[in-house]
Amino acid sequence: MSEIIKARNLHRHFGQTRALDGIDLDIPAGRIVGLIGPNGAGKTTALKAILGLGHYQGELEVLGLNPARQRDRLMKDVCFIADVAVLPRWARVRQIIELTEKLHPGFSRSRCLHYLERTKIRQNAKIKALSKGMVVQLHLALVMAIDARLLVLDEPTLGLDILFRKRFYSNLLNEYFDEERTIVITTHQVEEVEHILTDLIFIRDGKLILNSGMEDIHERYTELMVRPDQAEQARNLKPINERILFGRHIFLYDQADISALQEIGEIHKPSIADLFVALMGDEDSDMNDREQAA
Repeated sequence: MSEIIKARNLHRHFGQTRALDGIDLDIPAGRIVGLIGPNGAGKTTALKAILGLGHYQGELEVLGLNPARQRDRLMKDVCFIADVAVLPRWARVRQIIELTEKLHPGFSRSRCLHYLERTKIRQNAKIKALSKGMVVQLHLALVMAIDARLLVLDEPTLGLDILFRKRFYSNLLNEYFDEERTIVITTHQVEEVEHILTDLIFIRDGKLILNSGMEDIHERYTELMVRPDQAEQARNLKPINERILFGRHIFLYDQADISALQEIGEIHKPSIADLFVALMGDEDSDMNDREQAA
């Protein structure tokens, strides 16, 4: 089986709202996919469909199974952590570890304890005595200790300080990920996952705005920074977005002539955050910015 996730014409409507609007997806094994979109874009609806937690119309296979009808089988090879880590407050950490070990055959106690060694969490501590960040750390350790073929992370580091966030993504890349596993991440902290992603998906109003490998994105999009007196010359090369930063004009181009851009100013590869703003931003706002700059 080549694809871990395969979707064709995936739809989900809530009244007049189209949460998913004809989505096609092919995600193979050994990929780390960033699913990025504003609030209400359809990310959660898509994840729920993939995990067998929500209804949908269209064709969807995850690990060769139908998530809606074969969820029990699917969950043997899938792990999921939501944006809010919820664990029973009355339990102790060691009890949660013991329970997970009994419930999931792919759970590794030693691996879980390995991750917890780098935190201040103690096995005898009660969940209710842990800070919000420590509960998230515990939840992540439990999930990463499960040998799953598909790992779905919905805002996994929400509430964590920057040091643990960096450590988590380093562990994810160096100790968990391999060519047999696929990871799907949704996050608003795109700058923190940019270096580990192999694929990038932008979703807005239930539609895929971008669905591409990172290598293709780096080849396709180019940023140009110019002085104000060079802005009109840059506009003539038909950029798809323009913004101003510290008095310099920054243009984004799709499949541009690099040699032509180099004659005008400095060229760079856009960050995911800048690409997101350019492709997903409000068109009226972008137009106003261009008019003010002119």
